[in-house]
Amino acid sequence: QVQLVESGGGLVQPGGSLRLSCAASGSSFSTYTMRWFRQAPGKERETVAVISTAGRSTSYVDSVRGRFTISRDNVKNTVFLQMNNLKPEDTAMYYCNARIGLSEYWGQGTQVTVSS
Repeated sequence: QVQLVESGGGLVQPGGSLRLSCAASGSSFSTYTMRWFRQAPGKERETVAVISTAGRSTSYVDSVRGRFTISRDNVKNTVFLQMNNLKPEDTAMYYCNARIGLSEYWGQGTQVTVSS
């Protein structure tokens, strides 16, 4: 079992930055592939970024590539999402996800609002 708690969301102006954190409790964090998802009102949930177990491989949805960076610290059991040059269309609830095999776990989400 893994419990995930996101933090770091908030209100930011266009062009600003935020750093989301997802703290994991439980065992074997380093064995989980970690993902950040987001869901805006009236839209489907989408995968924003993925990071492999050791952090050597990452991937991003096209709309955030070059602006967002996913990273992880397997000692502190935390995954991060650094978001730069934020745009109004990045406004959404952001969720952390841990997955191994057929098992997956979700956090409660953190709201990101980009508005002037």
